[in-house]
Amino acid sequence: MKAGPSGPRRAGWRSTPHPSRLRPGHPEREAILAAHERALASRLSTYRDPSTGYSVFTADYLADRGYCCSQGCRHCPWEGGEADPEPA
Repeated sequence: MKAGPSGPRRAGWRSTPHPSRLRPGHPEREAILAAHERALASRLSTYRDPSTGYSVFTADYLADRGYCCSQGCRHCPWEGGEADPEPA
């Protein structure tokens, strides 16, 4: 059985990360969103976070996967896909 909801997608899921996973005032927010947008345009499943160097799944990849893993992914498209938020 797959974890988490696979129901409705949250509003703005493709372009706006969950605020608990990338706060609006994050100093690297614009660079992170630009990296995400480039990855989406190139149809990549991940991008490198410019501030941490970590690999981050894109919103499209997570939506295509079809379910929430409940791990607090930055670009999780699903309503109710909650996990303990990491400080971002």
